[in-house]
Amino acid sequence: MAPTAITLGPTAKITKPTGSLEQFLKGDQRDAYLAIINQFNKFGLGSLAPKVFDYIKQGYSADTVFLLLQETAEYKQRFAANEQRKKAGLPVLPPDEYLSIESSYRSILQTAGLPKGFYDQPGDFTSWIARGVSPTEIQSRVDLATQATTLSNPYYRDALRAMGISDSEMTAYFLDQKRALPMLQKAAATAAVGSAAIQQGLKFDQKYAELLATEGITVDEARKGYAQVAQDLPTLSRLGEIYGENVSQRDVEREVFEGNAAPTEKRRRLASQERAAFQGGAGAARGGLSQRGGQY
Repeated sequence: MAPTAITLGPTAKITKPTGSLEQFLKGDQRDAYLAIINQFNKFGLGSLAPKVFDYIKQGYSADTVFLLLQETAEYKQRFAANEQRKKAGLPVLPPDEYLSIESSYRSILQTAGLPKGFYDQPGDFTSWIARGVSPTEIQSRVDLATQATTLSNPYYRDALRAMGISDSEMTAYFLDQKRALPMLQKAAATAAVGSAAIQQGLKFDQKYAELLATEGITVDEARKGYAQVAQDLPTLSRLGEIYGENVSQRDVEREVFEGNAAPTEKRRRLASQERAAFQGGAGAARGGLSQRGGQY
């Protein structure tokens, strides 16, 4: 398919851009140069000014210059989706229509509150334009992603926020599965583990939750495990203070989820000291440990 031409008639508005190349041109050549470079500045292709100047100096008309510029690497990169559309047998979009679609995408995503840096550069929209994804479809995707985030488990959202992932960023992730799926899957699994901790009123440590998620801890396993941690931690912490042992949430987590020997041995020591101190009695903390023999 032939490149799309642009018509620059006598009514074209000429605005002098920042630069000095036009000073070396006169009359119609100068007007043609300014008209073309103004248009290409809108495309973000002001860097092509030297080529525009060279073509004009060689006597090419404005329409011919525009056609020649469409064959440059810079132009093809800027309108990369058109190259993909040609290969797929789809019609090439005129620059104005291409830019209008980009503007619609950008407006939809900005209205949704997507953070700066997500889907706000021309390259972010290339695959959508190449596949003919309409702004209406993008609006539907944004609405669904926003709804999915809003209706998700509140503890899950709390875990995501603790990881520094906002609702708007989650919406952004949902919009590009190929690029974001591995990250989203990891974040989602981590958040699921973290939400189980938060639900029990425990501290959420992203790195540890990520480790558990990577090790394959499921949502159900996380819920059961953190219910056990929440049950055991107060008693163990209090006994640790009494007998000079520092018992942290991480100790109990490592025993519950990893079967780690060190915290298990600490539990046994505390159980033994408790029995020795309260032998024959029913110390306040005894039931929680002694009934299980100081171990799981």
